[in-house]
This record gives sequence, structure tokens and C-alpha cells, in this order.
Amino acid sequence: MTAEMRISLHDLRKITTQFSVDSRIGKGGYGDVYKGVYKGRDVAVKLLHVDTVQGIDDLQYLSEVDILSRIKHPNIIQFLGYSYETTSEFVEHKGKKDFSKHIYRVLCFEYLQGGSLDKRLPEKSFAPDWSKRYVIIKGICEGLDFLHGCKPPIFHLDLKPANILLDSEMVPKVADFGLSRFFSGARTHVTKQIRGTQTYMPPEFINDGEISNKNDVFSFGVVMIEIMTGPTGYSNIRGITSGEDMHRISNALCGF
Repeated sequence: MTAEMRISLHDLRKITTQFSVDSRIGKGGYGDVYKGVYKGRDVAVKLLHVDTVQGIDDLQYLSEVDILSRIKHPNIIQFLGYSYETTSEFVEHKGKKDFSKHIYRVLCFEYLQGGSLDKRLPEKSFAPDWSKRYVIIKGICEGLDFLHGCKPPIFHLDLKPANILLDSEMVPKVADFGLSRFFSGARTHVTKQIRGTQTYMPPEFINDGEISNKNDVFSFGVVMIEIMTGPTGYSNIRGITSGEDMHRISNALCGF
């Protein structure tokens, strides 16, 4: 986390009109996203929720900022800066007014005009020819391959259409690194915290908490099927496709 990437909370509040509903362009389980203009360019500002059930805390926020500040790739969302500030705000609670400490954890990214892939997939006008769909699949594949090739490797662990954004030219960019982690070595890791969207999780992660690069490859396989056949395409085959099967499919098509 570098001082050069710090953006004051005052500036982020100003460009989002105090994080107003009118400026909000997205809502999620971990935070809301707002559009603003910072230093002459359109930006997306993500304000993380406080005390959420998912457990957004300092360690997770620090991990996401650390990962984002290290990676630069045409198919990875461009990270512009962060804000972490604690304020004392005068609030009313149970009929009494008092000062309450509030921690603002904010992330700032490039704004992408094409929106998220999950919103575009159901559109009849989405990627009308196979060549455009192929370019989107190839871009996601290259972004994921870059992450896995970092030293140490970065596993996204929440790859899904909602976390893939498109620019005005339909170039895909992998986004939302809230669950991402650095992992040293090639061995499989085990966790008791099963987070993410189950549709895009391999069975070995759901059942045993196993984490490896195959998590992302399985998720990518599901996304690839949905890009080729539509948002309900994977549901037709998920009962007969194992995590290892999906890994072989993705490996054959994209060289993982």
C-alpha cells in the first residue's frame, strides 16, 4: 500500500456527491459502487460495507489493496487508488445521540462503459458473432493466466460474470479481488471458509475446502460455457461435470 495511491476521503465524497444514490451504479454483498470524475477521467468508486456478515475487515481490505497495487494487465481492472480513514460521526442510537467511530474503506478504479458481463449475457444484442465471444473468452483467459503466473501466484477465487467488466470495445477485464489470495508453491491448500458463488465453485472446494489454481480454472470453464451458450447453459450439464472434468475442458481449450 503506497502513499502515492492514497486518495483523500474528502475527494471521493466530493466526486460521488457524498456517496449519493444518484451516483450509485452498482450494489453488491461487499460494497456499493459509485461513478465520479477524478482528475479529468471517469472512475468507479467502491465503498466497502462496514460490519457485514461476510466479514469485510482490515485484513481483507489490506489484502485486496496489496494485490491490486501489484498487478497491471490489459485484462485486469486498473486500480487507481484507495482511501482508508476513520471519522467520528454524530449519530442517534436507541433514542440517544453520541459520537460513533466509522471506518471508511474505499477503492477507486477505472470506469468501464460496457458494464458487467452478467448484465450483458442475457441481451439479444450481446456478441452477435462468434469472433466477438471468442475475443471475450480469450481476454478472460489471458487475465487469469497472468494472475496465476505472478510470483507468488494470485488466485482470484470469485471469478464469475458479475466480476468481469467490459470496456467500450468489449474488452474484458477481471475485477473484484475481495476474496483473492497469494499462494506460494503449487500444492493444494485447505480452508474452512467457503466463500463465493456456489455455481462457480468446484466440488472439491465446496465439499472439502481445497484451494488450488483449479478453483479459478473451474470457474472460468463455467463462465466460458455461459458465454458460448447463454447464462443458463451450464445448468444443463452441471450434474455430470466434475471439477476435474471442467479443468480438462478448460485446459484443452485455453492451455491452462
